Amino acid sequence: MFSFSWRERFCVGIGELDAQHRAILEGLSDLHEKMVDGNFNDAVSPLIENLVRLAKEHFATEERLMEATQFPGLEDHRAKHREVSQRVAEFMARHEHGDKAAYSQFMYFLRGWIVRHMQKVDREYAGWLKEHGIL
Repeated sequence: MFSFSWRERFCVGIGELDAQHRAILEGLSDLHEKMVDGNFNDAVSPLIENLVRLAKEHFATEERLMEATQFPGLEDHRAKHREVSQRVAEFMARHEHGDKAAYSQFMYFLRGWIVRHMQKVDREYAGWLKEHGIL
């Protein structure tokens, strides 16, 4: 069973980013619930669009804060954002073309990526941002 519940271990300690992480997880949970209920068509489109919007906003916020503090790992972090955005677009295209396996593969991929990203990759910049006055 998928779980997109917020856990304190996901906190990076920066209020704006933690709130965005929470919103993304809630959006994924809502999407998963609709999909499990069999709403594979119009019902999920607004949820997917919302998730894409939340992710873009979040990535832009992270990158803006990293730029403002001259975080040395910015380009690597941007590359990770581009990579996940491309993977999401691929899964969405497969889903739109009727690939029934795309949804479960997409959710497994996202769950793993998000947890790893929040617990490991985002922690790499969190300390730096805090040291430079971002809370």
